Amino acid sequence: MTYLAVPIAAKTLQEAEEQIQAAVIAGAELLELRTDYLVQLSVGLALQVIEAAKQLAPGLPIIVTCRDYQQGGTLRHTNDLRTNVLTAAVRAGADFIDVEYDNFMSVAIGSKISLALSTGKGTRLILSDHNFQTKFKNITKHYGEIANVVAGAIPKLVYSAHHINDCFDILDLMHDAKGEMIAFCMDEPGFVTRILTKKFNGLVSFASIGAKTATAPGQPTVEQMRDLYRWDSIDAQTEFYGVIGDPIAHSLSPAVHNACFAERSLNKVYVPLLIAGGQAEFNAFMDNILARPWLGFKGFSVTIPHKEYAINYVKEKGGVIDPLAERIGAANTIIINGSQLSAYNTDCVAAIDAIIAGLRIDKAGLRKMPVAVIGAGGGARAIVAGLADAEAKIKIYNRTVERAKHLASDFKCDYASLDSLHKLKEKLIVNCTSIGMHPNVDASPVDVNLLQKHMAVFDTVYTPPETLLLKHAKQTGCHIISGVDMFLKQASAQFKLFTGIAPNTETMRKALS
Repeated sequence: MTYLAVPIAAKTLQEAEEQIQAAVIAGAELLELRTDYLVQLSVGLALQVIEAAKQLAPGLPIIVTCRDYQQGGTLRHTNDLRTNVLTAAVRAGADFIDVEYDNFMSVAIGSKISLALSTGKGTRLILSDHNFQTKFKNITKHYGEIANVVAGAIPKLVYSAHHINDCFDILDLMHDAKGEMIAFCMDEPGFVTRILTKKFNGLVSFASIGAKTATAPGQPTVEQMRDLYRWDSIDAQTEFYGVIGDPIAHSLSPAVHNACFAERSLNKVYVPLLIAGGQAEFNAFMDNILARPWLGFKGFSVTIPHKEYAINYVKEKGGVIDPLAERIGAANTIIINGSQLSAYNTDCVAAIDAIIAGLRIDKAGLRKMPVAVIGAGGGARAIVAGLADAEAKIKIYNRTVERAKHLASDFKCDYASLDSLHKLKEKLIVNCTSIGMHPNVDASPVDVNLLQKHMAVFDTVYTPPETLLLKHAKQTGCHIISGVDMFLKQASAQFKLFTGIAPNTETMRKALS
């Protein structure tokens, strides 16, 4: 069993009691008592917290931790005090104590801990090592060193992932190593390891009661793990999907896809995957995934800025390119079927459908309509392709003029730099950039003074549903089209590509609220 553990990071006994009760309500499967957070820490106070946990959360296993400040502890408690707290926890019947590997290897600490364990009531030892700077030089060797120190000891190896490609060392360890362990990566790029640990039967994954009580970078909440990422349904056979992008924390794709997976009782989970960098970093990630079929990844949604990288990669690997994605030159969906890759674009049709529904016209109504497209990335390529097919009169505005020129030449339309937006006269404005996306909600790609009542404004950004651009457009009297409709249409098409089943779009819409 992999426990979903909730750290109790309280400064006082009263706070600890409140957090324990909240953790039980949230659905904690194990409690980690982080006694290093206690401001007036003493052996007596630590024992009171342990007793409170036993009383308020009967039956839940308990880890007692008094983390060294050098390895992420909160307060600078002395080694003697921390050791005394941990040995007292053994005598009090804690299920586990967590001791830093380096500290345990010192005679002064290790001998006291070992003596307490030898005379205790079955408490098990977790030997931990946290690296907040980078990944371990040789994690497999380090795991073996820790596992062999004391019979039955549980190695805990945690490091900060600066890029998602840093995570594969720990995933390999989870898959290959024999015996119990706790292993995951911190920070946003490492988030997926916290979920995958259950697939590989790791002992523990940690989740906080709420964002304010998180005890490590990138730690999710219990609610997110259980309700959003389907923690209770994950097992060794679970298949995974994900959304690739940078940024990615804003994405609502996990909510809509996981809601539909749950509705149909499919053993699938959809996760956010932050991939920084360009083509090289994207390729490295995909190579790592394909080299590890045991991870169970079967497909990806692809968003800013990777849509062109996605189609390039699938072409390079000799995969199947859907004709529409080929014409657009960008893919927002990758399907993995064994060693065979396929690339699709569900943005184009979704965007045109959203536009004609929003304007209450048919596709023929777009013919010769003056349209300003802001941006020249993969999303813009899909929308320009659809507008060009409808014979709209398109002008592309982009910060990098050469990029706009290249896109314009592919679809035989006009282009200009963003500096030319002051001449904006088009009837329909389409924002294909990430400007205005959460968390930068106070930004807009178009100055409010350039908007006019006769215009219609379509923002492909869907978080928030009403961006600053759309707010300004509404205030001006423009007709507005939200990116939410396009998002739901393209996500519906992706879900069918992932599963072969049409999703319940009402379920998707409810998941957005």
